[in-house]
Amino acid sequence: MIDALAQSSTTTSQGGGLAALLVPLLLMGGLFYFLLIRPQKTRQRQQASILNALEVGDEVMTAGGIFGTLKEIDDDADTVTVEIAPGTNVRMLRRGIAQRLTEDGDQEDDEPGEEVDDRA
Repeated sequence: MIDALAQSSTTTSQGGGLAALLVPLLLMGGLFYFLLIRPQKTRQRQQASILNALEVGDEVMTAGGIFGTLKEIDDDADTVTVEIAPGTNVRMLRRGIAQRLTEDGDQEDDEPGEEVDDRA
């Protein structure tokens, strides 16, 4: 009878030890999800939306840091042609575009280098 009581008390203490071990592990898993996994998925969705919004004539920056203008988009091969200098075209994968520098919305058609005088 005493042995049965001793076994039940050790089983209870082992169950408490297991819960004390699982709770911090679950908390760490939740912390990793909110600090690492969730922001990464958000960045992936943002990058996918940038790549889907690309149009011919957009100014872009490649993943290698090269600036250029999109000249052609081939959806079948998932490639783009970027003009990085006058007469110098580079064909690359669409996912090699890191940023789209052309802003949507109203754009002024000022000539490059033309200064605008806002003084009245």
